[in-house]
Amino acid sequence: MSGYTFGSLDELGDGYGFRKVRSALGVTAFGVNAIVMPPRFEGFLHFHERQDELYFVHRGRARFEVGEETREVGEGGLVHVESTVPRRFSNASDTDDLVVLVVGGKDGYVERDGQLVDPERDLERRRSFGS
Repeated sequence: MSGYTFGSLDELGDGYGFRKVRSALGVTAFGVNAIVMPPRFEGFLHFHERQDELYFVHRGRARFEVGEETREVGEGGLVHVESTVPRRFSNASDTDDLVVLVVGGKDGYVERDGQLVDPERDLERRRSFGS
């Protein structure tokens, strides 16, 4: 194995439902799937025993019901839900598909561990990027 893979949601299937990103790309450090829903589709109220989830709205408009709160989230929106908190997301649109990327994990952040391969070339650019 090379240590990396490339892919696209379109390569992982057609139609509605789950796109198994983790298995298709060989991801083992965390769970990740995409979910494609038709207009007005109501999702499933669920919770997890161990893993938190991060939802990223890639395309469309989602309605999230989390705990006692309901909120609509548009493209680029992010929602984090701890494992045991009940949640449901649905397609809030009457006309457009919804595409959400869901990342799940357990046991926390490993802290910042990125290292520049060529600090002489990139360190100054990295320091000034986004400051």
